[in-house]
Amino acid sequence: MIVLRRLGAGLVVLWVAATAAYLALLAAPGSTVDSIIGDGADTPLIRSQIIQEWNLDRPAVVQYLDYLWRFGHGDLGRSYLLQRPVRDVIGDQIFPTVKLALAAAGLGIVLAVLLALTTRRPWSRRVSSTAELVLVSTPPFLIGLVLLSVFSFQFGLFPVSGDRGLAALVLPAITLALPVAGVLTQVLRDGIDRALEEPFVVTARARGLRERAVLARHALRHALLPAVSLLGWLCGTLLGGVVIIETVFGRPGLGQVTLQAVGSEDMPVVLAVVVFSAAAYVLLNTAADLALLVVDPRLRASTS
Repeated sequence: MIVLRRLGAGLVVLWVAATAAYLALLAAPGSTVDSIIGDGADTPLIRSQIIQEWNLDRPAVVQYLDYLWRFGHGDLGRSYLLQRPVRDVIGDQIFPTVKLALAAAGLGIVLAVLLALTTRRPWSRRVSSTAELVLVSTPPFLIGLVLLSVFSFQFGLFPVSGDRGLAALVLPAITLALPVAGVLTQVLRDGIDRALEEPFVVTARARGLRERAVLARHALRHALLPAVSLLGWLCGTLLGGVVIIETVFGRPGLGQVTLQAVGSEDMPVVLAVVVFSAAAYVLLNTAADLALLVVDPRLRASTS
């Protein structure tokens, strides 16, 4: 029952996002046909194809329902600028973006856990907290430019651009991971501090467990609850940052597709990217809600 409620809420959010994207198309300057054509070729034949594809000669309600029907079946329309289905345009570039986002998320989470567990002394906490504040306050593109200047231009350790091999993934992943680690470390550290004040920690220490075991087995698990709830924020941060970072490092992916689509007013591609981003957000947010139920069984009892 709980799972069904979470999935239902996710579908509602996805519907709202798809509807907002559709309304943005209608609100664009000029006619809907002009918005879909963008900077592409404009001929009577293309206009008639667009009218037929989007049912623009039918009532507005029918147009909207047909849009939802096609969206639900994975039909994201056609880019008349690129002369390709939008599904193919996004499908060709989705893997590099997902690879970068997963690498950054994994690296950020590992760094956060390590820092939260190892910076327990006052001096190390002050140093780590200062570094975390700097990372969170610095725009990701600036971090990327600094890493490029040092490790690519000066020392030549990593490629300047492209997506060839693991070496080309290192600097972009670090660029996205550092701000994520800065926020998650603070959340985990505060959660560990609160957990260490709980009675179960006193019991664990009374049984003779070492402090490292208390931190790793007991305090960290309870500190994960607020961190897991930030999964939706993590998704939004990575999706927003990947557009800029892919441009800074000259990587293929949805970032390049989005910038090109916005610059050329390729509305079908822009709308598809918006809906895809919303779908990714809903999927990860739903996964975070379900993960919370696994981590903390008390939530299952409170929501049943």
